[in-house]
Amino acid sequence: MTKQNVLVVLGSPKKNGNSAILANKLVEGVKEAGADVESVYLQGLKIAPCSACDACVKNPKAGCVIKDDMIPLYKKIEKATAIVFVSPTYWFNISAQLKLFIDRSYALRPGENKYAFSDKKVGIIMTFADTDPFTSGAANALHSFQDICNFVGAKIIGIVYGSAEHPGEIEKNETVMKAASDLGKKIVEEGN
Repeated sequence: MTKQNVLVVLGSPKKNGNSAILANKLVEGVKEAGADVESVYLQGLKIAPCSACDACVKNPKAGCVIKDDMIPLYKKIEKATAIVFVSPTYWFNISAQLKLFIDRSYALRPGENKYAFSDKKVGIIMTFADTDPFTSGAANALHSFQDICNFVGAKIIGIVYGSAEHPGEIEKNETVMKAASDLGKKIVEEGN
């Protein structure tokens, strides 16, 4: 049995925001299930947008030609058996920080027709201010995650989302907090 290694990628600009609170609950569940876990806050990292130069396609072993804070994240992605995407809903979709990370993962090509998240287990945590995932745009973000995972051949193990307008408000929602912890356990145990 391979030791599970979970990478939690936080796309919120707030280290103590609602999505980060749920991510911390998930981390507790991962640790309780006995796996290694690392959280990466994207806010503050210098990650440029993909320049669409396709150098990574022409020479997959070379990786990305843009040398910035994304470079060390490639090794973390490769090492991970599971990745958890964490994002608040901004303007009806995934946060810009997380979208940059996903776009730049294009340069990581571990094999023919394989991408950064291919064959990985994936968890998704989303928060939004509106009470409805459709009017808030969370449904758009969730659909984007589903399309990404389907395209690269990653398996979505679970999705946790909740409504909270003010920082810290999500802690009052015991059901969502428990769901985040349970997803942490499930992402370790699934397929193990």
